[in-house]
Amino acid sequence: MKKTIKLFIPVLGFLMLMSCDTKTFEEISDVKPITETVSYNKNVKTIIDNNCVVCHSPTGSNPYFPLTDYTAVKNSIDNILDRIQRANGDPLKMPQGGTLSQDNINLIIKWKADGLLEN
Repeated sequence: MKKTIKLFIPVLGFLMLMSCDTKTFEEISDVKPITETVSYNKNVKTIIDNNCVVCHSPTGSNPYFPLTDYTAVKNSIDNILDRIQRANGDPLKMPQGGTLSQDNINLIIKWKADGLLEN
């Protein structure tokens, strides 16, 4: 029985190594590269409206930091990017009680890289 186990363990290890596969980050992630130019009205406004404006509006819980229009969002882009990319559990992570999808975060990052275009 010991001989069988001694023979079985190396064979199992060899089979496990043979089943390993190498893939790139792009192959295993769901993150898709953004090839088009990103603009506020076309891509970013909906993300902000759906995730930020409930608190960041004159009637929300944070009326002193409104994100209700292009200029306000544009002027706050560095703070927004900082907050939405914080680790889960960080009390300053936004939106509170949730997180944006990586695709939405990437759209906002690309919007900044594209020059913060409005239209």
